Amino acid sequence: MLCTALSAHAAGLPTHAELSKALKEIVKEKNGGFGLNMWATIVDRDGAVQAVVFSGEDRGDQWPGSRVISAQKANTANAFSLPGLSLSTANLFSAVQPGGSLYGLQHSNPVDVGVAYGGPSEQIGTDKDPMTGKKIGGVNVFGGGLALYSKDGKLLGALGVSGDSSCADHNIAWKLRDKLGLDFVPAGVSPDKDDNIVNDIKDGASSGGWGHPTCSPEAAEIAAGFSKTHPVGVKK
Repeated sequence: MLCTALSAHAAGLPTHAELSKALKEIVKEKNGGFGLNMWATIVDRDGAVQAVVFSGEDRGDQWPGSRVISAQKANTANAFSLPGLSLSTANLFSAVQPGGSLYGLQHSNPVDVGVAYGGPSEQIGTDKDPMTGKKIGGVNVFGGGLALYSKDGKLLGALGVSGDSSCADHNIAWKLRDKLGLDFVPAGVSPDKDDNIVNDIKDGASSGGWGHPTCSPEAAEIAAGFSKTHPVGVKK
């Protein structure tokens, strides 16, 4: 039954091996964080987990808590993106603060703790990760979650990355989505009309309403350059 569910909903999404290879390559680059190992999770459009990977040699080489956070980010980006509008988890930070247009969103759609923490630990991060094929739920409102769009504009699901600063998480997720060829974003709320992180918070307020805290000058510079170094795809 699990294999049937995966084959039915995972069309167009990368395999566990493809995701793992791409993540391990990208964490070697400068991403504006601490240079830590990472977790990455992909969910399909129904919110079912399709792959969970880590970049280190063992599951303990990354923050253990970031496994579920990566899945939560993937769920969030999928749950609040549409075929015509993509919202990254980074875009949600300011909107969910008191007085924001989406205040309270972070308390909706809780993580299914049975899915998050069930199953044999030795299978974590493998192609048999206990979350695979199940709906994790959860809402996360800082950088690292991005919706996945095919070259024909179809919204396939989302990617979540966790394990470093939230800004580095976003940068790694952005590069990873680009490498996987699933970045044909239709529209977004950033100044470039995509779902890139927006660093416009001053004195605790976002001028555009979609801002995210700046973690470091390096992380902000990397993200600001994505329109040239890793531009989103153009729908064919």
